[in-house]
Amino acid sequence: MPLVDILPQLIVNGLIAGSIYALAASGFSLIYYVVKFQYFSHGAIMSIGAYLFFAFMNLMGLNYVLAAILTIAGCICATLLSNWLLYKPLRMRKATPTVTLIASIVLLILIANLMLAFFGSNTKTIPLAKYNKIFDFGILTITLIQLSIIISTIILFLFLWFVFKKTKLGKSMRALADNKDVAQVVGINPEKIYTYAFIIAAVFGAVGGILLGLEQNLYPRMGIPIIIKGFISSVIGGLGSVPGSIVGGLFVGLA
Repeated sequence: MPLVDILPQLIVNGLIAGSIYALAASGFSLIYYVVKFQYFSHGAIMSIGAYLFFAFMNLMGLNYVLAAILTIAGCICATLLSNWLLYKPLRMRKATPTVTLIASIVLLILIANLMLAFFGSNTKTIPLAKYNKIFDFGILTITLIQLSIIISTIILFLFLWFVFKKTKLGKSMRALADNKDVAQVVGINPEKIYTYAFIIAAVFGAVGGILLGLEQNLYPRMGIPIIIKGFISSVIGGLGSVPGSIVGGLFVGLA
């Protein structure tokens, strides 16, 4: 089949994959930009999101809207818990970025093994076949779930742009990222801003995990490859640049 015939489908498939990579990259870059460490455990939050959504849908029989809301709440709790138990004590001890990076990777591996212990090694699927309509446009085919992935990602990115550019919280994040000492002088509480940054990253991780689980099978170590792709996307877009990481994610997906 000539490339020109399948190019539209390849572009759509790339945008779908790139949307998920961009969600991983944006959460990673947000924490790197504000808190100043490489947040590899964001991949663990995405896997928690996927498995929580699976548990609420398949094991508890909840509808997908309620399951998604509870999944986001669960990921926020898991993220804040990891911050309070691990990252905040390291910040208080003025740990080096290398130590924090190692702690983040250890947490990623720990949660992957906890997923293995709780859910087993078999792959899981989230059955939403009755909602997954197929739209055939001749030159390309896209499902309702795939369309939802692209739309959800766009909404989240617009939300992030609004927070960064139009809110007091966003201005505080940018000030803290530029110069922590000066930000404290003008009354910005770093720990408070860090908490908000982790919450936003958790929402991105939860939604990314849900969308990843809808598009692919679930397995315990699914967070590891996705955060590696997110890290690559961040590097391509410029470490610490949240808009750049989004572009990088889409580029990796298309590539």
